[in-house]
Amino acid sequence: MDLFKALKISAAGMKAQGVRLRVIAENLANADSVAPEPGGEPYRRKVITFKNVLDRTFGVRKVEINKITIDTSDFKKKYDPTHPSADADGYVLMPNVNTMVEMMDMREAQRSYSANLSVIEASKTMLMRTIDILRA
Repeated sequence: MDLFKALKISAAGMKAQGVRLRVIAENLANADSVAPEPGGEPYRRKVITFKNVLDRTFGVRKVEINKITIDTSDFKKKYDPTHPSADADGYVLMPNVNTMVEMMDMREAQRSYSANLSVIEASKTMLMRTIDILRA
């Protein structure tokens, strides 16, 4: 039945977006963290990628997490010679997390999660109506 396929696809989408939201939350939580010692590296932003996978049981393609990688872009530098993690020139390395980008990614993930939830709710409603029709 196609409604079961829709449920399977949407559930996979919700799971993937839930993981994406956790990664984004971790990035935001560490956006202002610095290295514990001078010359050390601060938190590096994590990036999530997805892949399409064929579910042979249902004969559908669904989304799954491909991998969570580290963003290798440059760290930001902040001049603060009084900071314990400052280098010899007085600069502190800050994480490569851009909070605006993370907030936009979070909003997109939330909307995708909600869209998948709406599909599940609509499928559930159609299944219930089908059962009601068959009872009559």
